[in-house]
Amino acid sequence: MQYLLTSILCLCLAAAPALAGELDEVRDLLKGKIDNVLLLLQDKTLDKAPRNERILDIVAPIFDYQTMAKLSLGSKYWPTLSQAKQLEFSDLFIKRLQASYLDKLDLYTDEEILYGEPRGQGKTVHMPTTMVSKDSRIIMLYKFYRTAQGWKIYDVEIGGVSVIQTYRSQFDGVLSEGTIDDLLGKLKSDSSFAIPDPVDKGARPGAK
Repeated sequence: MQYLLTSILCLCLAAAPALAGELDEVRDLLKGKIDNVLLLLQDKTLDKAPRNERILDIVAPIFDYQTMAKLSLGSKYWPTLSQAKQLEFSDLFIKRLQASYLDKLDLYTDEEILYGEPRGQGKTVHMPTTMVSKDSRIIMLYKFYRTAQGWKIYDVEIGGVSVIQTYRSQFDGVLSEGTIDDLLGKLKSDSSFAIPDPVDKGARPGAK
């Protein structure tokens, strides 16, 4: 099972290449979700806990959390786990990913989101966005593939840094010296596993 990770991707991305109409579909899907999240962030009357719960409800349908969990652990370790350990890891990974995502949203002030042109990448769609404020410009790339339940995100790049690759590197660091139980323990208690921090590319004059 040396190439399990490759197999997972091949199975997940086994749909036909995206057509022009599908590119627009992905763009509209992501924009609708982000716009709804921004409305909640801009509503200062909401308490943080219920606001965060509503945000997770909005974005959950477009994230393939289970596939992201598998990819973050990778082909070296995922096939060595029992089904029970896979389920435990996936649950803890999802909770950590969601918590890190919400932490990043706390940094939001008055940024504007610019939507680029979606690009078909074989059987996937890459949707670029740029978060622009007065003094910063942060590029994010959302990677989608089509499932039976619709378009789903399997990775996000923040300033060119992959969320999946970041987690995999962090997990490899633990597993190279310890066991899966060590990693599970850290996922339960250690907040050091996190989505990469945004990389400020500098504001573009006149960006709209």
